[in-house]
Amino acid sequence: MASKEQRAREIQETIRDVLVHDWDPVGVGGVPEARDEYDSYVGDVYRLLVSGAGPSQVAEHLARIEQEWLGLPTAPEALIPVAQKLCALDVRLGVAEGSA
Repeated sequence: MASKEQRAREIQETIRDVLVHDWDPVGVGGVPEARDEYDSYVGDVYRLLVSGAGPSQVAEHLARIEQEWLGLPTAPEALIPVAQKLCALDVRLGVAEGSA
């Protein structure tokens, strides 16, 4: 069984993958050296997911990042598919007994 620290790293990596490959507002997904471009957003996305935020809340958060931090004019509705993918992730630290 993975430790909580290992599980936390796995969750962070999974969120990072979605941000880099599916969200990628600045177009660095194909640049291996820029894989950490969105790492500063992983923690806040994780907290939203753990709190039970739905796709619209996650999309609004990502749109706010794009608008306020990246200067991109983005409508939250355009980010719903990415938000749905994030909301579908298993962000639990523990593993239920009997699961592999």
